[in-house]
Amino acid sequence: MSLKVCLAGATGWAGSELARGIAASADLELVAAVSRRHAGRPLGAALGDAGIVTPVFATAGEALATPCDVFVEYTHPDTAKANILAALAHGAHVVVGTSGLTDEDYAQIDAAAREHQRGVLACGNFALTAVLLIKFAEMAAKLISQWEIIDYASAGKPDAPSGTVRELAGRMGRVRQPQLEVPLERTVGMRETRGGTLAGSQVHALRLPGFVIGAEAIFGMPDQTLTIRHNAGSSAKPYVDGALLAIRKVSGLVGVHRGLDAVLEL
Repeated sequence: MSLKVCLAGATGWAGSELARGIAASADLELVAAVSRRHAGRPLGAALGDAGIVTPVFATAGEALATPCDVFVEYTHPDTAKANILAALAHGAHVVVGTSGLTDEDYAQIDAAAREHQRGVLACGNFALTAVLLIKFAEMAAKLISQWEIIDYASAGKPDAPSGTVRELAGRMGRVRQPQLEVPLERTVGMRETRGGTLAGSQVHALRLPGFVIGAEAIFGMPDQTLTIRHNAGSSAKPYVDGALLAIRKVSGLVGVHRGLDAVLEL
């Protein structure tokens, strides 16, 4: 029996590639899609694939009138939280690919997920190399007490830091809080150049043409440094396999779980 999936953001850069991946999977059925621009048309008309006949709705509320097992949120931070809560209220498990949600947002989502006994798997990045970056950085943070993070993204990305870096900083911060040789309040000159503080880590967000998405954790010890970096290219294909895995695994969870490695054996 196939899992019924509703995909919000089905015509976006990452969502469209995922929609094709779901449609090509024998054990998944894409029963509804959300795209305000393409509402009222079959999804295949927007993707240039006549074989995808999934109906497209303008809002998640309309799409959720079609029963689904898993709701995939791949839209925008402004609408993501409301979409997720609506999906949980309709009895669906949720996979989140949208970045920009805060820890406070996820606390509210976790409460709703546990109330409805549903799982939410929130992944700042579905790419395997990003998953490994976060896992390796957690390992390094156990042994090295000083680090900073650089967040790379395209010039047009509105949220900073990215979901990948939010997840990275949060996970490292739960291992330990990094040490600062000079406390921020004792910075001489422009304190802003030391970056923003996220979960204890100093984060420096770059938004420039030429980057797509990337994250770098830089660790320092006397006379040595360690750099762990993930870079993604212009294609959304690296994210598809991880997202499909998340869709297949999320029903085994209850409450919010952060990171694809929550369902991987690493």
